[in-house]
Amino acid sequence: MSGVTPESITAAREALGIPSERFPASVAIIMDGNGRWARSQNMPRQFGHKEGSKQVHPIVKESARLGLAALTLYSFSSENWLRPAAEVNTLMHLYAEYLVHERPTLMKYNVRLRHLGRREGLPAVVVEALDESIRVSSKNTGMTLCMAINYGSRAEVAEAVRGIARQVAEGRLKVEEINESTISDSFSTAGIPDPDLLIRTAGEMRVSEGDNGELIIEGYPIVYEKYASCT
Repeated sequence: MSGVTPESITAAREALGIPSERFPASVAIIMDGNGRWARSQNMPRQFGHKEGSKQVHPIVKESARLGLAALTLYSFSSENWLRPAAEVNTLMHLYAEYLVHERPTLMKYNVRLRHLGRREGLPAVVVEALDESIRVSSKNTGMTLCMAINYGSRAEVAEAVRGIARQVAEGRLKVEEINESTISDSFSTAGIPDPDLLIRTAGEMRVSEGDNGELIIEGYPIVYEKYASCT
């Protein structure tokens, strides 16, 4: 039985003292700053990633408990392959471990998993864990958890354009029929509400190539040490 009900969502929101109409439907978090935080503690970057991964569980749980429609975690952009191999290997291991261990959480809180990004290039163990977690959670009807792994906004746009071009070339779509919906429906985020709130955990006010969109209307910088206390 799901740990989230309309009644429990209302109670959770009331406990925070924030009117339901002011709650965002969709939140995106750029999970940045783990490596820099680790260096500030005189520890290797991998230590920062391991500590940061521990915050994903409470964030997902609380987001589902508060009734968000979608939570997007930007955790590994297509540019991150340029990092040292040992650091990348640690991150891939953490993804595979999380995706397996958190399946009971997905089911308990009625969360549906969705992957944003390219599957090509990801280790087989990560792809297998992704596929299985997506499969077992596919019938859940609560919050959608979007894991952006090997994601790049430019690659996303290019793939969407190629898909639309194929439809035109095959005669399934006319050029004059292309509109904003055609484009948005071609993204991997199709059907997911645009983020109402974007948080970058490194305490910086910027977006990068892997993140959703090119503009932050309102930003809330959060340093790593305060990340856990927000959940």
